[in-house]
Amino acid sequence: MNKDTQGAFKRWEMNSFGDQRPSTLAARIAAEEREKATAAAAAAARAPAQGVAAAAAVPQLQLPTAAELEALREAARAEGYAEGLEEGQAAGYAAGHAEALEQGRIDAAGEIDSLRAVASSFSTALAQADDSIASDVLDLALHLARSMVRTAFEVRPEIIIPIVREAIEYLPVLQQPAVLAVHPDDIEIVRAGLGDEIDKGGWRLVADPQVARGGCKVDTASNQIDATAQARWTRLSHALGKNVEWLG
Repeated sequence: MNKDTQGAFKRWEMNSFGDQRPSTLAARIAAEEREKATAAAAAAARAPAQGVAAAAAVPQLQLPTAAELEALREAARAEGYAEGLEEGQAAGYAAGHAEALEQGRIDAAGEIDSLRAVASSFSTALAQADDSIASDVLDLALHLARSMVRTAFEVRPEIIIPIVREAIEYLPVLQQPAVLAVHPDDIEIVRAGLGDEIDKGGWRLVADPQVARGGCKVDTASNQIDATAQARWTRLSHALGKNVEWLG
């Protein structure tokens, strides 16, 4: 039996059984109280030693020094700065890229509009130039044609014959009186080429100095046909949208 369990037992005495006298009971209670006090004192004596052993078993915590704490704070600050800088650069690059892209689109749209305006103006100017060139070419062609026709009447006076034939055939039903007037220099040419047709049609061929060479005038009771060179030229010029005078 060790010392720790001795307090749990009490000494056996003969008077422990069946002795209920007051003096015996008082002595028994006093003895029990002493034993309890002794056990409590022994437990109190053991407690410090157990506490020391428990404290020795717990490892001591090493607290950081002020320099180490400052180094930790500096490292955390640098890490936070680096992360913030990287995030800021990424956000700034993305925003700058988006802004530059949008500005590029706006600039490109403006350039496209400018090119379209230039193309439209160029097309308009080209169309106007085409119209102007075509008009000038037509004027030139009419002036050349007028000169050639005038020359042709002098070089080949017989070209008056188809002109006169067309004029008299324009009136299938002839109403008297019917007069066919030509230039004095053309009357013999017409008579030689169309004499039979004129006689059969009942036409009276006359010389009229006011009728230019290469043309004729038809005058009946109900119709008048001006087939002179000047009249035919004026109709042709007006049909082409021009006003090139025959005598210009």
